[in-house]
Amino acid sequence: MSLPAGHRHFIALADAGSDALAAMLADAIDRKAARADIPKGAVDSDAPLAGRVLALVFEKSSTRTRVSFDIAMRQLGGSVLILDAGSTQLGRGESIADTARVLSRMVDAIMLRTDDHAKIEEMARHASVPVINGLTDKTHPCQIVADLLTLVEHGKALPGLEIAWFGDGNNVLHSILEAAGLMRCNLRIATPPGFEPDEEFVELARAGGANVLLTRDPVEAANGADVLVTDTWVSMGQEDAAEKRAAMEPYQVNGAIMQQAAPDAIFLHCLPAHVGEEVTQEVFSGPQSVVFDEAENRIHAQKSVLLWSFGLL
Repeated sequence: MSLPAGHRHFIALADAGSDALAAMLADAIDRKAARADIPKGAVDSDAPLAGRVLALVFEKSSTRTRVSFDIAMRQLGGSVLILDAGSTQLGRGESIADTARVLSRMVDAIMLRTDDHAKIEEMARHASVPVINGLTDKTHPCQIVADLLTLVEHGKALPGLEIAWFGDGNNVLHSILEAAGLMRCNLRIATPPGFEPDEEFVELARAGGANVLLTRDPVEAANGADVLVTDTWVSMGQEDAAEKRAAMEPYQVNGAIMQQAAPDAIFLHCLPAHVGEEVTQEVFSGPQSVVFDEAENRIHAQKSVLLWSFGLL
């Protein structure tokens, strides 16, 4: 279904491309700076989304995605309608296609946080308003916009940046690989056997000019890295948790691994963290950790994603 002129879906980082992603980061930096010392619920001076309504559709639970999109819309002058599967017809068998058609008649944009990536692709096919990927089992692009914003804020130039990933080759890593190809970063990925990222994302990053190293050795991945990143080992509802944790134990980000990185390296985690599993308290609460800057930046990243989706960036 066609969108209004200038409007766009944000299902993957590639939907935007490198120039638009750079514009999002620049806009987020400017808008964040302009909000210094004003209440978080105050509207930006230009109120670019005044009168617009964003439907937040949650099939998976959320803290940062829910709050950041809500506050982002408030700051841009718009409003939100929060829906979850337990209190809507979507959870009782109404199709994604029909939900997309109905919501398109009632709101100006849709954010979907779900399990199966095919659901958001179907939502986008049948919606006549922008659809934004709040997370699927395949990718998490909004998180990575916030991560890139955090890196830039902390003085990291993206081209040539050496990023090390530890643990599960999951949806967050897939979007980091996508970003690496777009922004010319390099990735060292340390995973146990059987938990590698999907090959399509590795090839996508390499095709964009990123150097991607796949290794079993966390020390090799960490050596001289500018950024160290991990995520929870076991997601909600995953089976064989004990077996997976055992496989992941050598990939914990701890003090010894941080010492292998560059002296000014920083640590990222999209949260929530299971401190003591994928990361130690020493690292999580240490001076190189910027995880709460990263969490706050979900608001500012979301604002720029929204503006791009509405054709205003």
